[in-house]
Amino acid sequence: QVQLVESGGGLVQPGGSLRLSCAASGFRLDYYAIGWFRQAPGKEREGVSCISSIDGSTYYRGSVKGRFTISRDNAKNTVYLQMNSLEPEDTAVYYCVQYSSGWCDLGSGTNYWGKGTLVTVSS
Repeated sequence: QVQLVESGGGLVQPGGSLRLSCAASGFRLDYYAIGWFRQAPGKEREGVSCISSIDGSTYYRGSVKGRFTISRDNAKNTVYLQMNSLEPEDTAVYYCVQYSSGWCDLGSGTNYWGKGTLVTVSS
């Protein structure tokens, strides 16, 4: 049974940092691309970042490039999203997703989703 469990969300001031973790079970992390999506209140869900299991390529939406870093630890079956220089616009529920293959993009191809973790950026 595939499970994705996010953790690490919380309240942080603008300019602060958080690291999200996604603990995966029920499948080999090195067989599938993994990514992060988010949904802000009243807005549509959007892709934030993903990492390929084939060549380690990473992808980021424009608004987080240079601030967010995705990484994976296959030995721990865990994916991370390091978020720096957080802005109020980053406030959202962040979801960890498994793609249906080893490749990914920020728009489609997702297979399983976690339940999400809330990130609130506010002073």
